[in-house]
Amino acid sequence: MIVTYTDFGIEGPYLGQMRYVLYRDAPKTPVIDLMVDVPAFDIRAAAYLLPQVMKPFAPGTICLGVVDPGVGGTRRPIVIEASGHWFVGPDNGLFEMVVRRSLEPVRCWEITYAPTALSASFHGRDIFAPVAAMIANGDASEDNKWGQSVRNEERHESDWPDDWGHVVYIDRYGNCMTGLRGEKVDNSYQIEAGGTYVPVVYTFSDCAVGEALCYQNSLGLLEIAVNQGSAAEELSLKLGSQVSVRMLSDK
Repeated sequence: MIVTYTDFGIEGPYLGQMRYVLYRDAPKTPVIDLMVDVPAFDIRAAAYLLPQVMKPFAPGTICLGVVDPGVGGTRRPIVIEASGHWFVGPDNGLFEMVVRRSLEPVRCWEITYAPTALSASFHGRDIFAPVAAMIANGDASEDNKWGQSVRNEERHESDWPDDWGHVVYIDRYGNCMTGLRGEKVDNSYQIEAGGTYVPVVYTFSDCAVGEALCYQNSLGLLEIAVNQGSAAEELSLKLGSQVSVRMLSDK
């Protein structure tokens, strides 16, 4: 299976053209659009979301990840095998958290595949999609046709913290996902967001309608919400808003 993970959205030709290449080159491989509304140009937010949204997928799943504001520049194209999954995309920090959280040895390749026609601004279609299809078709050994092995230490490394206390995604309900893993925070903590203290609870039904809450969402991330309301609107949160975690005794 190939899953797409990108900031393209569904408007315009971009997602469709990339999916066409996947169908052309690997017609028997199912393709799922995992997430096509990653915050635009926001590599850091995308990096914290990626390992969490990939958790449910079976070993061998190929993630075609394209959040690539530096497309056509000096960043190199890369393939990474981590946590039993394959990741194909730009070496710009997008796969940073995937690599850090892998419980298995990580393997890396620099993509050397060069298509006959290459757009300087659409490597998702012209480089990454064909390589993802090659891997899906079984060309996944060290002696492959699309890249050369590099050490993990040679890839782009970011000095970002393992957990990031900022809003990284806002869904259609106004729920605000953070770059903090929920497993590290329980109800002995309180969250401060938008100048408001929010209790950590198990789920929505633990609060009255209209009350703000914080909980571990289905992806395993700490999420701020308002029961049947919009946390983004009511707490004045936006992408990048800071979130602080405090022990109740420290309030």
